[in-house]
Amino acid sequence: MSITPSSTEQYEPGRYEIRIKGHLDSRWNNWFENVKISLDDNGETVLTATVIDQAALHGLLRKVCDLGLPLISVNRIEIDQTDNESQN
Repeated sequence: MSITPSSTEQYEPGRYEIRIKGHLDSRWNNWFENVKISLDDNGETVLTATVIDQAALHGLLRKVCDLGLPLISVNRIEIDQTDNESQN
């Protein structure tokens, strides 16, 4: 069985929310370039990033793996119009 993604799916930028167990302190901000780091009260860290393609997403996930903390979830989230306007 072969799965072939369409060219638009393969290269379309997307925003992702990555949840990991444990809290990261502020020293990780530089290592995770262009990633928003939020700490939830439940002991999880939420990384939110816009990535240009799947290769960039895999690179970000490799960094998460290097931390040695349990990965809870990876979710693609919609980029709403206000986010696009605030970046211009």
